[in-house]
Amino acid sequence: MTPEHTEQPRSQAVSARILVVDDEPRLLNTLASLLRQQGYDVTAATGGRRACELIDQHPFDLALLDLRMADVDGFDVMAHLAKCQPDCGAVVVSGESAFTAVSRALRRGALDYIRKPFDPEELLATVESVLSQQSLMRAHEHIQMRLEKSEALHRYIVNSSPDIVFMLDEDGHFCFVNHKVESLLGYTPAELCGKHFRHVLDDRDVARGMYALQGPGISADNPRTLEVRLKTRGSRRATRHFEITAFPVDPQTWPPSSNLAGEASGKTARYYGIARDVTDRKEAEAFINFQAYHDLLTRLPNRALFKDRLELAITQARRNQQKLAVMFLDLDRFKIVNDTLGHAMGDRLLQAVTHRLTQFLRKGDTLSRFGGDEFTLLLPSIHSHDDAKHIAKKLIRALRAPFQLGEHEVFVGVSIGIAVFPEAGSTMDQLIQSADIAMYHVKARGKDGYRFYSESMSVDTASRLSLERDLRLALERDELKVYYQPQVCSQSNRIVGLEALVRWQHPERGLLYPGDFLPLAEETRLISQVSERVLDRACKDVGRWIRSGHPDLRLAVNLSPVQVEHPRFVETLMQRVQAHQFPPENLEIEITENVIMSDLEQISQKLRELAAFGVRIAIDDFGTGYSSLNYLHRLPIHTLKVDQSFVKAIRSGEDGACIVNAIVAMAHGLKLEIVAEGVETDEQLDYLRSLGCHQVQGFFYGPARPPEDINRLLGSWPARVASF
Repeated sequence: MTPEHTEQPRSQAVSARILVVDDEPRLLNTLASLLRQQGYDVTAATGGRRACELIDQHPFDLALLDLRMADVDGFDVMAHLAKCQPDCGAVVVSGESAFTAVSRALRRGALDYIRKPFDPEELLATVESVLSQQSLMRAHEHIQMRLEKSEALHRYIVNSSPDIVFMLDEDGHFCFVNHKVESLLGYTPAELCGKHFRHVLDDRDVARGMYALQGPGISADNPRTLEVRLKTRGSRRATRHFEITAFPVDPQTWPPSSNLAGEASGKTARYYGIARDVTDRKEAEAFINFQAYHDLLTRLPNRALFKDRLELAITQARRNQQKLAVMFLDLDRFKIVNDTLGHAMGDRLLQAVTHRLTQFLRKGDTLSRFGGDEFTLLLPSIHSHDDAKHIAKKLIRALRAPFQLGEHEVFVGVSIGIAVFPEAGSTMDQLIQSADIAMYHVKARGKDGYRFYSESMSVDTASRLSLERDLRLALERDELKVYYQPQVCSQSNRIVGLEALVRWQHPERGLLYPGDFLPLAEETRLISQVSERVLDRACKDVGRWIRSGHPDLRLAVNLSPVQVEHPRFVETLMQRVQAHQFPPENLEIEITENVIMSDLEQISQKLRELAAFGVRIAIDDFGTGYSSLNYLHRLPIHTLKVDQSFVKAIRSGEDGACIVNAIVAMAHGLKLEIVAEGVETDEQLDYLRSLGCHQVQGFFYGPARPPEDINRLLGSWPARVASF
């Protein structure tokens, strides 16, 4: 008879799956039908061989089987069942009554033994009992497994925690510590268990730690949190910073501390806590705080911290009716060193200056880096002006000695302005401003010295501020004018170029020359606007003359370092040139050596971009810089302009003539054009002609002139440039 596998409607959420095995078909069907009527999922197998096949194919909860079967007996089926489905129970339904058979079946794993012929009610009761027993056993195993997993999980969480987890008894001794303590502090859990928590507390924090556990108000809903330093062992740090949160433990609800980490103290835990390492955070906070109030290069207090200390010092001086002094220090010749040797050497110089200055300070004085090469010094308590004078002289002497920066020996000085409280001001801002004003007066009178502030100095400062205001208005009112100085061929006396020079037609002071206002424009960052106005006006004027019959006329324009260093310098310049439809090949920009050497890589790239547009590059005031001549053959330079100081020195046997000789010879060798500035005499002109200097400019041909004069001059001269 072919075995059947019939799905019956289930009376329960999940019906038990039962395998019935017998080699008597009639008995097999009877047993199967009886079980199906009870809602069980029954599979019938005729013989042991078929039963083994079904066991390989389907899972079962219970097997009812006969012992004596022709092909494969019940013992072998139970053995196969135990191998393939160990969770499936077996009940023997057999006519075999021998004790040995029953005993053997039970030893093989049978849960019960029913003798044929069976009582249906007895059989059903046995099946139900066995299935219930199995269900309880599975539930118990499941719960046990969950408990074991939960315990293992909690052990893993505790011992894998990035924080130190600990328990203390009522006296403050460790009952338990997880393994994280070893990596953070260098102690093993076994070493700490039984020891008082003071064993790991830094001495400075013992009192706070004791209060945290023993003080009032601590509860499960209100835990104690504090930051303390814990001692380390075997670390470069003597202590580490920890944030500790401690909870009290109710002894009624918490069992005695157990061997969670392999250590047992046998005492009852009264406190549970977590210690989180916040060393990196504390160091970051300290660093951020240091950054906020210190200069990172010199490690000196910055402007903000200086002002805080000055404010406090003023309060104390006012209360005690004492004097204090504020000094404003500005290094002399620092820019030359910075531009010549580079910013890295400039930084080293600032550090060396700081080291020297701090050696001459009193306890309680505050030296700060105010910005750039400017320093401020607070003398919080002085008896008279002589105290400040004495310190100022020592600082000046200290900085006069040379500084050795690698292979370079450099010299700087310092200009010091001094403001004494309360004569020079009663507030922080007044004292700093007064000291600053006094320092500028030292600069104006030769540098490398000191001066005390006086009220008369403010008059000069007011004049300067007035000029700054007027310059801003001049830009709005278009008071800036462009004059042109011809660049002339020394052989033919023909105009080959025009240098654009700015003048200011001041409504009250009359015509002002560049030296009267350009330094102020540089300082106030108005120089870019001034230069843009000059370029716009010059492109219009010279562009008109080019189109009127002078196609080779060259326009020379001076550019400030601020303009050249701007990231969009090339783009902005070319936009203005193109807006006026000015031919780029007729434009020559003049820059100084120091501008190039301030950032050789960046400036070089910008000059190459300009040269690609056809713009000519001229080096102004050549020979006065401190830079290497190596850049001349690396950059797209077209013209060298000999500084007028060398031209004026042209006399028989003087050094100036030798320098001009060298510059002209070098220019010829590099196939560069050369323009001599400041030519005033026949002697100078003849000498330059003899050297082969074909382009000159200066008062010999007249000063810079307004556009209308140049227009008349060009009209009277041949309308072409001499070839050379």
